[in-house]
Amino acid sequence: MDIQKIKDIYNQTSDRIKNVHIGCFEGMAEPLFLISDTYPGVWLEHVYDAVFYAKHYPEYTDIAVNTLNLFIDRQTREGQLPCYVMNSAKCSTRTAYTGFTQIQECVSFGRLCHEVCEMKKDNAFLEKCYNSIKRWDAWLRKYRMTTGRGLVEMFVGFDTGHDNSGRLDGIKFHGLRTEDGFRLPAHIPPANDPACPILAVDMNCNFYGTQTALADMARMLGKNDEAAEWDKKAHAVKEKIFELLYDKEDAFFYDVDKNGNKRKFRSSTIFHLFIEKVLDKDADREIIDEIYDRHINNPDEFRTPYPFPAMAINDPSCENHAPHNCWGYYSQGLIALRCTRWMDHYGWSKDFDMLCEKWVQAWTDCFDELKMGQELDPITGKPTKCSQWYSSCMLFYTYAAKRLGLIKEEL
Repeated sequence: MDIQKIKDIYNQTSDRIKNVHIGCFEGMAEPLFLISDTYPGVWLEHVYDAVFYAKHYPEYTDIAVNTLNLFIDRQTREGQLPCYVMNSAKCSTRTAYTGFTQIQECVSFGRLCHEVCEMKKDNAFLEKCYNSIKRWDAWLRKYRMTTGRGLVEMFVGFDTGHDNSGRLDGIKFHGLRTEDGFRLPAHIPPANDPACPILAVDMNCNFYGTQTALADMARMLGKNDEAAEWDKKAHAVKEKIFELLYDKEDAFFYDVDKNGNKRKFRSSTIFHLFIEKVLDKDADREIIDEIYDRHINNPDEFRTPYPFPAMAINDPSCENHAPHNCWGYYSQGLIALRCTRWMDHYGWSKDFDMLCEKWVQAWTDCFDELKMGQELDPITGKPTKCSQWYSSCMLFYTYAAKRLGLIKEEL
């Protein structure tokens, strides 16, 4: 590797994060962690950017607090969290500045609230987060359990944030639902859809993470009886995930359609079993190792030259994939950044070092072509022309360079 070039890119990227991506929306005084010019706002799935940054730079803890409050303060009376909040200065006036058309959570918002509360140590903020996530849980249970199977449901493709993924094949709306030119809100069930409501693996791992986070926040507040109830609910969700979504023969968890059929796409949704700690690293070790050996560490599936692809590369749905912003093929910056939440925890630190090395090498090589974009080709390591200066990629590059000892700075 060209160490001097890596240092130069690291410094340029770090400066851009501090001077551009930590900033305010028009008319707002509280700085946030922003995504990119391509995505002129903050999406619920990107809240982890702010939390990750605050964990590594505690002096920026309030950036994480502000980003959580951005969503909590716009939560509906019934408890729905926005899927995004736009910066009105950078949007068309025809765009809703606060979105309620899909879920797009992707990492448990409740768990991120818990982690920030541990950093902030502010009891009033903890109480605010706990009450907010209780309402979010109640909204999901009321509006996204329409088939009575004990798990939450995907209504539209954008619920998952997996744009252009093969796992959306056969559903009516791969993105948003519209009717007579209007976007329908997320609480309305799909009508006449051949597959939806779908029990989605990633959404239910997030749902499990929300239950365990509520239990942890309740304990922090001294509400031990409530914590015990949340623990029971988490256990029930895990049991349903295994009962309905797990295919023992394949050692894989699949989405399930409204008729109970497993949708056998080998998607990166498998990582969410680890991200949200649905699989206990000790009690579930046998199944953990089988999933890892057969799929995640398999060069024909997810262990590609530039891991991890959003879909196993031998999945037939990868053929004729979209040229960019594609969760049906490319290795995504979001996937790489989320690996910080699970690979060390489950004992795969050496493999994580390899992933870090591959990402640093790829973005160093192509920096003059595209600066810190959204995704890489999992085989060639070449970027698509998608979202230059993308927050998750920048965060992962700087983290990985430090982790590998290429930058002499404490993590």
